[in-house]
Amino acid sequence: MILCLIPVVSAVFIAIYFRLYLLAFPHNKLIILMYHQIEKESHEDLTVSLKNLEQQFSYLSRKKYTCRFFSELTTSAKKNIIITFDDGYRNNLEYLPSLLEKYSLKATIFIPTGFIENGYKNYHMMTFDEIRSLDKKYFEIALHTHAHESLKTRHFDLIEKDLEKNMQILDAHSIAYSKVLAYPYGKYPNKGKEKSAFFSVLKKIGIDFAVRIGNRVNYYPTRHPYELCRVDIKGKDSIIKFKLKLIFGRLKLF
Repeated sequence: MILCLIPVVSAVFIAIYFRLYLLAFPHNKLIILMYHQIEKESHEDLTVSLKNLEQQFSYLSRKKYTCRFFSELTTSAKKNIIITFDDGYRNNLEYLPSLLEKYSLKATIFIPTGFIENGYKNYHMMTFDEIRSLDKKYFEIALHTHAHESLKTRHFDLIEKDLEKNMQILDAHSIAYSKVLAYPYGKYPNKGKEKSAFFSVLKKIGIDFAVRIGNRVNYYPTRHPYELCRVDIKGKDSIIKFKLKLIFGRLKLF
């Protein structure tokens, strides 16, 4: 009997905790979701199933989240959300346009130009022509470096050259993009003088925002434009876990 009551008690506790949390933090939230690949069926953390993704998009639409591009963050709303996809996989092109249109959402795709030029493992990547053809009503293109190497230990001169190459190649292919950077693997110099020097490089080349992982909900406007957190949506996340992540980012019990 006691065991049967545990799920009920847990559900009541979570519901009360949600309400207290929302009352305690009434600020304008900025939730940035991180995805990678989409397939009809998924057995990997970095690949979300088509069914799960549609369920998640449907929930965002029903709950009237305000979906933004990074380029639109001059305005505020109580439930700002940015949907991001990394790397430029071709399955994004196959599945995303119809879903975004169906649910009136938008997505930012972070492009590592080296992956588009040279391929990445055995994955099918979009071409530059396909990236350029994406409907600007539903898609924003942003930066993911050229070489897709961790920035945490690279020399600042090499980081600057790599990011400039990322932008130059997109310019050469007439692909419009926002100056927003997703750190490869979520890594960047994040301590003391090294962090300050690294952020100076980003500012020098005109980067407006940069995103790490962090699994936290942001507030906007922000004092930390180069340390915006993304919430990592895993392939096997249930809709309940997805809803929890929209509020908390990630709980340790996950």
